[in-house]
Amino acid sequence: MKHLIDFIEVKKVETAKIYKDLKCLPEEVKVLQYVCKRFVKGIEETPVLDILQECFKFKGYEYLKNLSIVKRLMDLGWIVQISFGQIKIQEVSKLEILNTSVAPSISLLRLLEEGSMEVALPEIKPYTDHLEYLQDQFDVIELLHKMSISKDGFTDSSLSLGRLKNKLILLSKRIEERLKITDEPIVVEEFFKEKELDDREQKIFLALLKEEYSGGEGQFRDMNTLIELISLDEYDKIRNRALLEDGSKLISEEIIDYEEILNMFGGISRSFYLQEDILQKIIHPNKKKKVTKLKLDKLVEEQEIFEFIKPTTDLNDVVLHPKTKEVLDTIIKQLDKEVFAKLKAWGIKDKRKGIDARIIFYGSAGTGKTMTAVSLAKTLKRPVLSFDCSKILSMYIGESEKNVRKIFDDFKTLSKEAKVDPILLLNEADQFLSSRTEGIGSSADKMHNQMQNIFLEQIEKFEGILIATTNLLDNIDKAFSRRFNYKIEFKKPNKKERKRLWHFMLPENADYEEGFEVEELSKYELTGGQINLIIRNTAYKVAIRDESVFKIKDFLEEIEKELGSSFDKNISMGFKI
Repeated sequence: MKHLIDFIEVKKVETAKIYKDLKCLPEEVKVLQYVCKRFVKGIEETPVLDILQECFKFKGYEYLKNLSIVKRLMDLGWIVQISFGQIKIQEVSKLEILNTSVAPSISLLRLLEEGSMEVALPEIKPYTDHLEYLQDQFDVIELLHKMSISKDGFTDSSLSLGRLKNKLILLSKRIEERLKITDEPIVVEEFFKEKELDDREQKIFLALLKEEYSGGEGQFRDMNTLIELISLDEYDKIRNRALLEDGSKLISEEIIDYEEILNMFGGISRSFYLQEDILQKIIHPNKKKKVTKLKLDKLVEEQEIFEFIKPTTDLNDVVLHPKTKEVLDTIIKQLDKEVFAKLKAWGIKDKRKGIDARIIFYGSAGTGKTMTAVSLAKTLKRPVLSFDCSKILSMYIGESEKNVRKIFDDFKTLSKEAKVDPILLLNEADQFLSSRTEGIGSSADKMHNQMQNIFLEQIEKFEGILIATTNLLDNIDKAFSRRFNYKIEFKKPNKKERKRLWHFMLPENADYEEGFEVEELSKYELTGGQINLIIRNTAYKVAIRDESVFKIKDFLEEIEKELGSSFDKNISMGFKI
């Protein structure tokens, strides 16, 4: 305790052995000396008013001028005021601290005990394995985290930003020197070189890896926390968000992925994690995986029932009726932890945390039922396994019961083997959902009823998200209607929605005639599917011209064909006999 005794007994504070480490003015060190003298006498907290009146000569209220000295010492982290909690020190005014008390910080007590704030690092030796290397890198991540807290100015940051930076520089240099003399390749460094990750991407990767090793509460999975680790200022934070957006290197090359979670404010936040195969490669570099995780799309290629769909549009890309959007948002909110906890407490849900929803999308052809289903999957970051129900009778005559059950059994098997939760999309499900025949009918009627009974049974047991699309709802069997907890109608778009569809679907990079407006086009009662078809047909026609400019007249001609009896009006073309 010689440094502590020296500090509180010295007459001239500039001669104290720890003076250079404090990096303060003499009048500031004088305040620290007074606080420490009281501390060793058992007085843990010292009133700020006492400090001002005891340490400085004054007349009247001139002692108030020295409040800035106490405030600066708090900013430096040498003294702390406990009652402010998580309020930023920078946001506390000088007068607010006048009638409070302060105490020596952990940093000051450590300095007084050890006599120096210099970092004493062990001797530089080669890394013996990747775990030694990771421990050093995890210390770097922890330092970056403390620095981000210190930059925000919270009172619980015990080390000043300058000292943290110094320690970070020393530790980073030490890692670099150890790597130079290490003969055996370090798997993480090899991976960084292979993927050509820059320093910011490496820090994000290491933070997520630290989370996996520590089994913590997920603080380094949060998007904002990760961005703060690698950012110097607010501008840097804005720039670095691109590293964690869709299309970034880390996500597009399937190094990391994320889950979208509803937060307490009603917004959606992202929680990031390392992809399973990457994680296994790092954690067990010398272990060959006996079981390889199979990709769902590859598994689907080996069977004939399902079509694999990887969504490319999310719900923000679809023009939806507000009520439809509201229902879909309700489904998505099942992912929220608080919502799940309530449903579980009420006995509505069991231990399964995923979304459970059996949905019917019904409405005219071309109104966006399938696109919405696929876009919902994209929003939920899930693939889609689609089955065309119109094929069921032709495919399975004579074995309807067995093969309808097989649809659901194979769906479960594929999901389990690929370790994913795809959405099951049953397109054109009229065959399954229509009213069953009563009384004695033909063998075809019996087969149809039998098939529907099995289908009803499977829907009852289904876990996950099932979406059935149909053009007609009036003919749906009531037993089926009860099994679907969401029934969403897709109406033909009104003029306002049609206008949005035209704007959304028209090619962005094309040339349009002067005065081109979609107002004229939106007058025609078209579905989204029809608008898409008209745009494509018009594009084929315009593309062959030397001057490829889209004109209102081009679209009106295609609209007339689509809405008119084109099969009757078109001139017959073929061989003349």
